[in-house]
Amino acid sequence: MSTTMSTRKRTEPNPFRPQQSARGLQRHISNVLAIAFSTLFALFAVAVLIFLIVYILRQGIPFINLDFFTKLPTANGEPGGGMGQSVQGTLILVGLAALFGVPLGLFTAIYLSEFGHGRLANGLRFLVDLLNGVPTIIFGLFAWVLIVIPQQSFSGLAGGAALALIMVPIVARTAEDILRLVPRELREASFALGATEARTILRVVLPAARNGIITGIVLAMARVAGETAPLLMTAFGTTFWNTDITQPMDALPLRIFNFTLSPYQLQINQAYAGSFVLIMLILITSFAVRWFTGGFKRKF
Repeated sequence: MSTTMSTRKRTEPNPFRPQQSARGLQRHISNVLAIAFSTLFALFAVAVLIFLIVYILRQGIPFINLDFFTKLPTANGEPGGGMGQSVQGTLILVGLAALFGVPLGLFTAIYLSEFGHGRLANGLRFLVDLLNGVPTIIFGLFAWVLIVIPQQSFSGLAGGAALALIMVPIVARTAEDILRLVPRELREASFALGATEARTILRVVLPAARNGIITGIVLAMARVAGETAPLLMTAFGTTFWNTDITQPMDALPLRIFNFTLSPYQLQINQAYAGSFVLIMLILITSFAVRWFTGGFKRKF
């Protein structure tokens, strides 16, 4: 009898468990497929990045040495040389771009997140989104007309201005989204203590969004560090050391572009080495910022 009762318990359906319908089965299959495809494409993206880095490393690692960072390019076809002036120019141009672009982008973000209401704010937000999609060579053309033609000379200042224009919409949109994530209660608490709106933004809102804003700035700097088209029309490039921003200035993307068009295998290999150095500069900067801002700490 006990065997009969246990068999009946196993065969009788659970009245408290809803039966799986065809709709539920379809949702379950869709969920599994979505997870599988998301994981597959994420692994594919990581695999492409790893393959790219390994390929560039294999092609360029024999040419990465002390001379690469301290020597000037040699004449066509001659062995040796490096990209010292290109590394120096990249640091100067990105620094100029950050000097001009970060304040403009940050103040734009503060206006849009804290004061931006109505048609004016919506129009400005639309223009920022539009600038994010404009080809970067247009920014180079703008800097060429505004700076290069009046000076009648290519210059690092024109290159930095072109890169700054690229940074402004990136910093503005990223910082605005981060500032909007700051709870409204923090602002209201500051107002209740008698703080002005400007003091609340400087002492409460910006510190609360500091890590996200810094991350957005680093992303913008990484974006402009690899730009070539705007610099072709502004900085132009040089094969000599130069710290004068009113004169033509070289950069890693420019030197890589020129060396990839070279018929000499040595310069092509140095272009691979320059590409790897540029990638590593961006990675090291990103990891350093994430480390100092506590981005790798676990949050419970």
